[in-house]
Amino acid sequence: MANNMIFNATVCLIGFLILLVHIANILTKPAQRKDEKALLSFFIFTAVHFATYFAFTMIRSVYTSDAFIMGFYTTFYVMNNLEVMLLFVYMLVYVEMGGKTKQTLQIINLALLAIFVILDFVNLGTHMFFFAEGGEYIRAPTMFLSQGYQFVMLGIVFFVALLNKKLTIREKVAFSSYCVLPLVAIVLQNVFKGYAIAYLSIIIAIEILFFFLNVEKSILLAKEEEKNKEAQIKIMLSQIRPHFIYNSLSAISTLIPMDPDGAQKALDDFTEYLRHNLSSLTEERLIPFEAELRHIKTYLSLEKLRFQDRINVQYDIGVKDFNVAPLSIQPLVENAVRHGLLPKIEGGTLVLRTYEDESSYVIEVKDDGVGFDIEKVDFEANEHFGINNIRYRISKMSGGSLEFDSVIGEGTKATVTIGKK
Repeated sequence: MANNMIFNATVCLIGFLILLVHIANILTKPAQRKDEKALLSFFIFTAVHFATYFAFTMIRSVYTSDAFIMGFYTTFYVMNNLEVMLLFVYMLVYVEMGGKTKQTLQIINLALLAIFVILDFVNLGTHMFFFAEGGEYIRAPTMFLSQGYQFVMLGIVFFVALLNKKLTIREKVAFSSYCVLPLVAIVLQNVFKGYAIAYLSIIIAIEILFFFLNVEKSILLAKEEEKNKEAQIKIMLSQIRPHFIYNSLSAISTLIPMDPDGAQKALDDFTEYLRHNLSSLTEERLIPFEAELRHIKTYLSLEKLRFQDRINVQYDIGVKDFNVAPLSIQPLVENAVRHGLLPKIEGGTLVLRTYEDESSYVIEVKDDGVGFDIEKVDFEANEHFGINNIRYRISKMSGGSLEFDSVIGEGTKATVTIGKK
């Protein structure tokens, strides 16, 4: 066997075995993220690609007909394009791209892929890319055009990764390496003909991709999970306030001689309030909005017991068949009461509204209290850790967002938006 054939077979075998290890690593995980599933598809196809080329290398000396050479290299060209397509899909999932930009790139990808796959088969009759003669693979002068899809899509992956502000330097390097190394190898392969340098570059790029992206993301997610637990503890401490407990019990105690039945109901509400707070803080799954709504009503009944007509509540519940992060809306209601309505001597009205549009569920907590100047509030400061924790839980558990709108003297509106997907 010639030196170049030995080199090619060795590279493909090593690449195949490395990919098997990475595939097993992902498959044996208890749960796979969306980006890991996309990476798994990419790895499996690339492993098949390596195995196919290895098999061809081993039987190359046996099957030497022009028809066999044409058939294999046509398959090889198509697989090259499909491999880049799967890398592109993985990139879209990893960077969590959405909207019109994603749709436009997907259309470009599918259109170009279809065109170049068709051209690969057209080459069987036209020999515009390559042909076989005497059992040998021979490149045509216009062979470089066959790699048009790969150049364009790798260029798109490169620039999307490079311009994405959410990606770290390591993540940018990982995606860029898979775009740059194979392209450099293709140029070198035209110089060292017969040697599968492109496959060697793919192995190096895959290792960078796996360790810089997949392993790195797993570490970051573990840190975020720890951060979420710390956030839960902070919320727990902020929710179980001795001042609120003392005042609620004092109001119930005052009510006992005047209205025993009312006192009993208030005590039941108080017990339910504490129970829900504690159970919600240990809950790691989304809960029905109706459960959060019951907790909100329990809280407001206790506050009305203390402040009577200073707190008025209006409910405009247009939709309630959706899920929210536990203890994510009630703290916003509490914030509106404590910092919006009660600073006003006469109090005010709180409106809780829900509605939906084509893509989202929306929850609004609005008060006509004192309001504040949003431009002068730094929500990242430590004194606002409660709001930061609520925003973090909404974002991480339900993929939602929290926004504030406020005018001094007119009131504040907190808006939670949760995507239906």
